Amino acid sequence: MEEVFRFCSCSGLQLPSNPQFLPSQIPKIPTSSHNAPPRPRFPLPVRALRLSPKTPTPLPEKPPKPPTLPVLPSQPSSPFHEKLLYLDSLGIDLFAAVAAHPPVAAVPLADLRATVDLLLSIGLAAGDLRRVCGMCPEVLAAGPKALTPVLTFLLREAGVQGRDLRRVIHRRPRLLVSDVACRLRPTLYFLQMLGITAISRHTSLLSCSVEEKLLPRLDFLQRVGFSHRDSRVMVRRFPQLFCYSIKENLQPKIEFLASEMGRELRELKEFPHYFSFSLENRIKPRHRVCNEKGVFLPLPALLRPSDEQFDARLELGVQKIGGKTNHDHFRSHFILCLRNDTSELSMILLTEILVPAVNMRLLNQI
Repeated sequence: MEEVFRFCSCSGLQLPSNPQFLPSQIPKIPTSSHNAPPRPRFPLPVRALRLSPKTPTPLPEKPPKPPTLPVLPSQPSSPFHEKLLYLDSLGIDLFAAVAAHPPVAAVPLADLRATVDLLLSIGLAAGDLRRVCGMCPEVLAAGPKALTPVLTFLLREAGVQGRDLRRVIHRRPRLLVSDVACRLRPTLYFLQMLGITAISRHTSLLSCSVEEKLLPRLDFLQRVGFSHRDSRVMVRRFPQLFCYSIKENLQPKIEFLASEMGRELRELKEFPHYFSFSLENRIKPRHRVCNEKGVFLPLPALLRPSDEQFDARLELGVQKIGGKTNHDHFRSHFILCLRNDTSELSMILLTEILVPAVNMRLLNQI
């Protein structure tokens, strides 16, 4: 016997008329009742936002835009991939070179090979190539046509020997990309005008600008008290003086020499190498030790010796000062200091310091 289920859209499901076909046991669905224990409610960690119509809502700042790098091809058979493999075989990072100097990406492989062959022909090794291209990636884009005039200038005009060309390029790679007519030759003539004859020993200065680097340092020396002649004497004795920063090196060391050490500027005329020593690691510590022990040393004797030699000389000077003195040679409170003012020794009065004549042997060894 079949029962027909009739569905009504309004009243829902109509049950069969015969109750015997109803299931005997209908599972009970638990419903909420007053007797059932209440289910716990947990507060939602949401904090209501109160916006004022008068207060504008700040928008988050845009992140900084990354630097735009040239689009590099990635096909394994592309010319760029061949250049990548070639430079990688030499230990040169092409991606770093392109990031520092984007025109390198457009240099043909044949030009790269020609540039590398030229640098290898003058004696550069693979390690030198890595240093040159790392410090000055413009060399890869220059090509032999631009590099050859520089090498010719160094050999013929700057007096660099062929065996020293590798050392010169290794020390200052930027020479290779410096224009001969606008930079190298004018700087060479200026250094020769100052009386610096051994240019081959100071080739790193050739890439410096006369107007932007050399003349400002000469002007600074004259502003602090050196004469026109003395400033040129100093750079002639120590040409590397042109390489030091005025703000970070020359000015603080001159101020310390005059204010803390109590010395005169004419000592720098005789010993401009003073600027090559570290102010914090050598000049200040050694001056402090000498000041505590009551020992006065000329600048060369103060700074040039190694730590062991300096300690030995300092100890010997303390022993001489603390020993008995011979009043036939010196009477009181004098120390003999080597200072070449007028090609003769000068005596400097120092309070409570007395040095016998035998100390001249010590000073002559300095």
